[in-house]
Amino acid sequence: MMGSMSIWHWLVVLLVIVLLFGAKKIPELAKGLGSGIRTFKKELDGNEEKKSDENENVIQTQQKQEQKPSPRPPEVIEAQIIESDSKNNNSYTPKSEKI
Repeated sequence: MMGSMSIWHWLVVLLVIVLLFGAKKIPELAKGLGSGIRTFKKELDGNEEKKSDENENVIQTQQKQEQKPSPRPPEVIEAQIIESDSKNNNSYTPKSEKI
């Protein structure tokens, strides 16, 4: 059976690991691996909390903007338009218009 590992395969792998690292080093390696996994999980949870906090801040900002009173209506400004007279270039005729 090529695809599956029997108990004998696992024992050989365990024996090679013990010979390479020594019996005293294996618990230290396992402890380091465990603390690394815990730290990784905490960081993942922290990122999710930050995202949810950011989403809440966006929602609160949108709610505050919706609660603000609408801005004043635009003011009417009167302007004076000066057009040149086609007969005489020096003469101007003012016109009043509301914008």
